[in-house]
Amino acid sequence: MRLRLPAGAMLAGIVSVLGFAPFQLFPATLLSLAILFGLLARQRHAGNGFAIGLAWGLGAFLGGVSWLYVALHQFGGMPSVLAAFSIFLFCTYLALWPALAGALFVRWRSGRSARDALLAGGLWALTEWARGWVLTGFPWLAIGYSQTPPSPLAGYFPVLGVYGVSALVAMLAAGLGIMIQRGPGRLAPWGVTVLFVLGLGQSLRSVVWTVPDGEPITAALVQTNIEQDLKWQPERLQHWLDLNLELVRTHPAQLVVLPESTLPMLADRLPEGYLAQMGASAARHGGDAIVGVFMRDAEGDIYNAAMSVGQSATQRYAKQHLVPFGEYSPPSFDWFYELAKIPMSDQTSGAPDQPLMQLAGQRLALNICYEDTFGEEIRRRAGEASILVNLSNLAWYGDSFAQPQHLQIARVRAMETGRPMLRATNTGMTAAIGPDGAVLGVLAPFTRDVLTVPVQGMTGQTPYLRWGDALALALAVLALLPAVWRRWRR
Repeated sequence: MRLRLPAGAMLAGIVSVLGFAPFQLFPATLLSLAILFGLLARQRHAGNGFAIGLAWGLGAFLGGVSWLYVALHQFGGMPSVLAAFSIFLFCTYLALWPALAGALFVRWRSGRSARDALLAGGLWALTEWARGWVLTGFPWLAIGYSQTPPSPLAGYFPVLGVYGVSALVAMLAAGLGIMIQRGPGRLAPWGVTVLFVLGLGQSLRSVVWTVPDGEPITAALVQTNIEQDLKWQPERLQHWLDLNLELVRTHPAQLVVLPESTLPMLADRLPEGYLAQMGASAARHGGDAIVGVFMRDAEGDIYNAAMSVGQSATQRYAKQHLVPFGEYSPPSFDWFYELAKIPMSDQTSGAPDQPLMQLAGQRLALNICYEDTFGEEIRRRAGEASILVNLSNLAWYGDSFAQPQHLQIARVRAMETGRPMLRATNTGMTAAIGPDGAVLGVLAPFTRDVLTVPVQGMTGQTPYLRWGDALALALAVLALLPAVWRRWRR
């Protein structure tokens, strides 16, 4: 049977992008998935479900993450046609996951609205979770991220995590889509379920899961705004070194955080005394600075790292979850680097058991760039930490959705862990986030500035810190059991 990609499903996928930053119209993802599952409920063949899910996924990912083209073409030097084709192939791969959910939904649905809505929620959570780790994972645009405050569903983040919230969105949307498709008269009973889930989520938003730890500290979050196409030019290197030093010297705080790779060179090649001078500037005001720089070990391995200098002993963190095709080459893909010229692209992962940084009387769990999109990885270190710190450089993606989408992801990590998140980025969005996901302060993107804010460290355990994704995944599997049992009996 010939499969067609329905235009309606693709349009619904594009609508889902409106639920994410910078738009943050959180009902848009509910509407998008309601259309998707309404279409799926009319199908009798799994192949049609696959095609509809694929079309939805292409609309969502081409609309939501096509900013990757900027990194490949504008800054990576890849020919425009080849860069566009590469992004299309990548988005097609991402679309295979909603396609799988669509095919299984059509194949396993029972025709009973409530049971099918649970099936939809379970399938969506499991396929998004799989997308977050298969082939090192790409969890960007998981539907749950669209439900940051003021969405009532934000209350579930400290309990179920982002995949649990994705399951709730898919369940509610599927129920609405199926019942609208079967007739408006069926909406009233499901409306009660929707109101209950939303009301419980709103109540959970008022729960305080963690408590203050120590005294508040002052943090200065530096946004250097160094252009990506100028950053690696040797003749400008001294200018960038002077700029970083000046920003630390003129913005005293107990904790000064500079962006990822803000010193665009290996630490062992910095001018003699440079780091000591930066440390002295921070220590002069009783503080420490965290600076993003590349480091090399005795074996010659290179790490995307951060190190502290100042009144405390020097401490280091090396990025653990590297970006394929950007920071290392997967096997058999060396040809990619002949087409895209990406500096420092042969890196090594940091050790998984690195200690927290002990600075300003707080315990800091560092993560670099898109490491904070992996909730389970953040969770493993956040329980012992009082503050989360992210260093990023999103200049690779130009003026795009990447910056606000990344900030939205960081808000979810803060809510899941009950910890504040400090973000220092090169071009945006540099921000301080409270443990409830509220943005306490943010700098305008593509400006050179420093955000100075008071930050209160937190301690205690949210349910997500205790159980991680296991609770949401267990509930997703339980939601699938009636359908699996029904198929087995047949």
